Amino acid sequence: MSDNKVSLHRIIKASPEKVFRAFTEALAIASWLPPYGFLCTVHNMDVKVGGTFRMSFHNFTTGNGHSFGGEYLEVKPNEYLKYTDKFDDPNLPGVMTTSISLKKTLVGTELKALQEGIPTVIPVEMCYLGWQESLEKLAKLVEPEIPDA
Repeated sequence: MSDNKVSLHRIIKASPEKVFRAFTEALAIASWLPPYGFLCTVHNMDVKVGGTFRMSFHNFTTGNGHSFGGEYLEVKPNEYLKYTDKFDDPNLPGVMTTSISLKKTLVGTELKALQEGIPTVIPVEMCYLGWQESLEKLAKLVEPEIPDA
């Protein structure tokens, strides 16, 4: 297993409940998880301990893509998610583990993300950059308060 990892921390101006929904609803996660220039298809998502997910990222520029899936190891609604990721591509071996911690704050939610076991062929800096872009898109999804008409 690779010891490559990234750790990120953000304060998001939305409730932990809304941020948690963005991680656990297929349509929502497909809109913010892929970094800029990528599209995401969620093939299945069963958010519970022992549940699994599968998704694909599609590079809009080249048309190429990669798929991956994993298992939910821990699920504490509105507080914590821990899940595995494994790429289908044998050139990206190993299993990554991602932990997402959410804590209510005066202004919204403190989010801490830790992704461990990143395959050695993926530069950690690129993974970190991708997560920064994803978290920026996450904030743009959950921070607006848009009432129904």
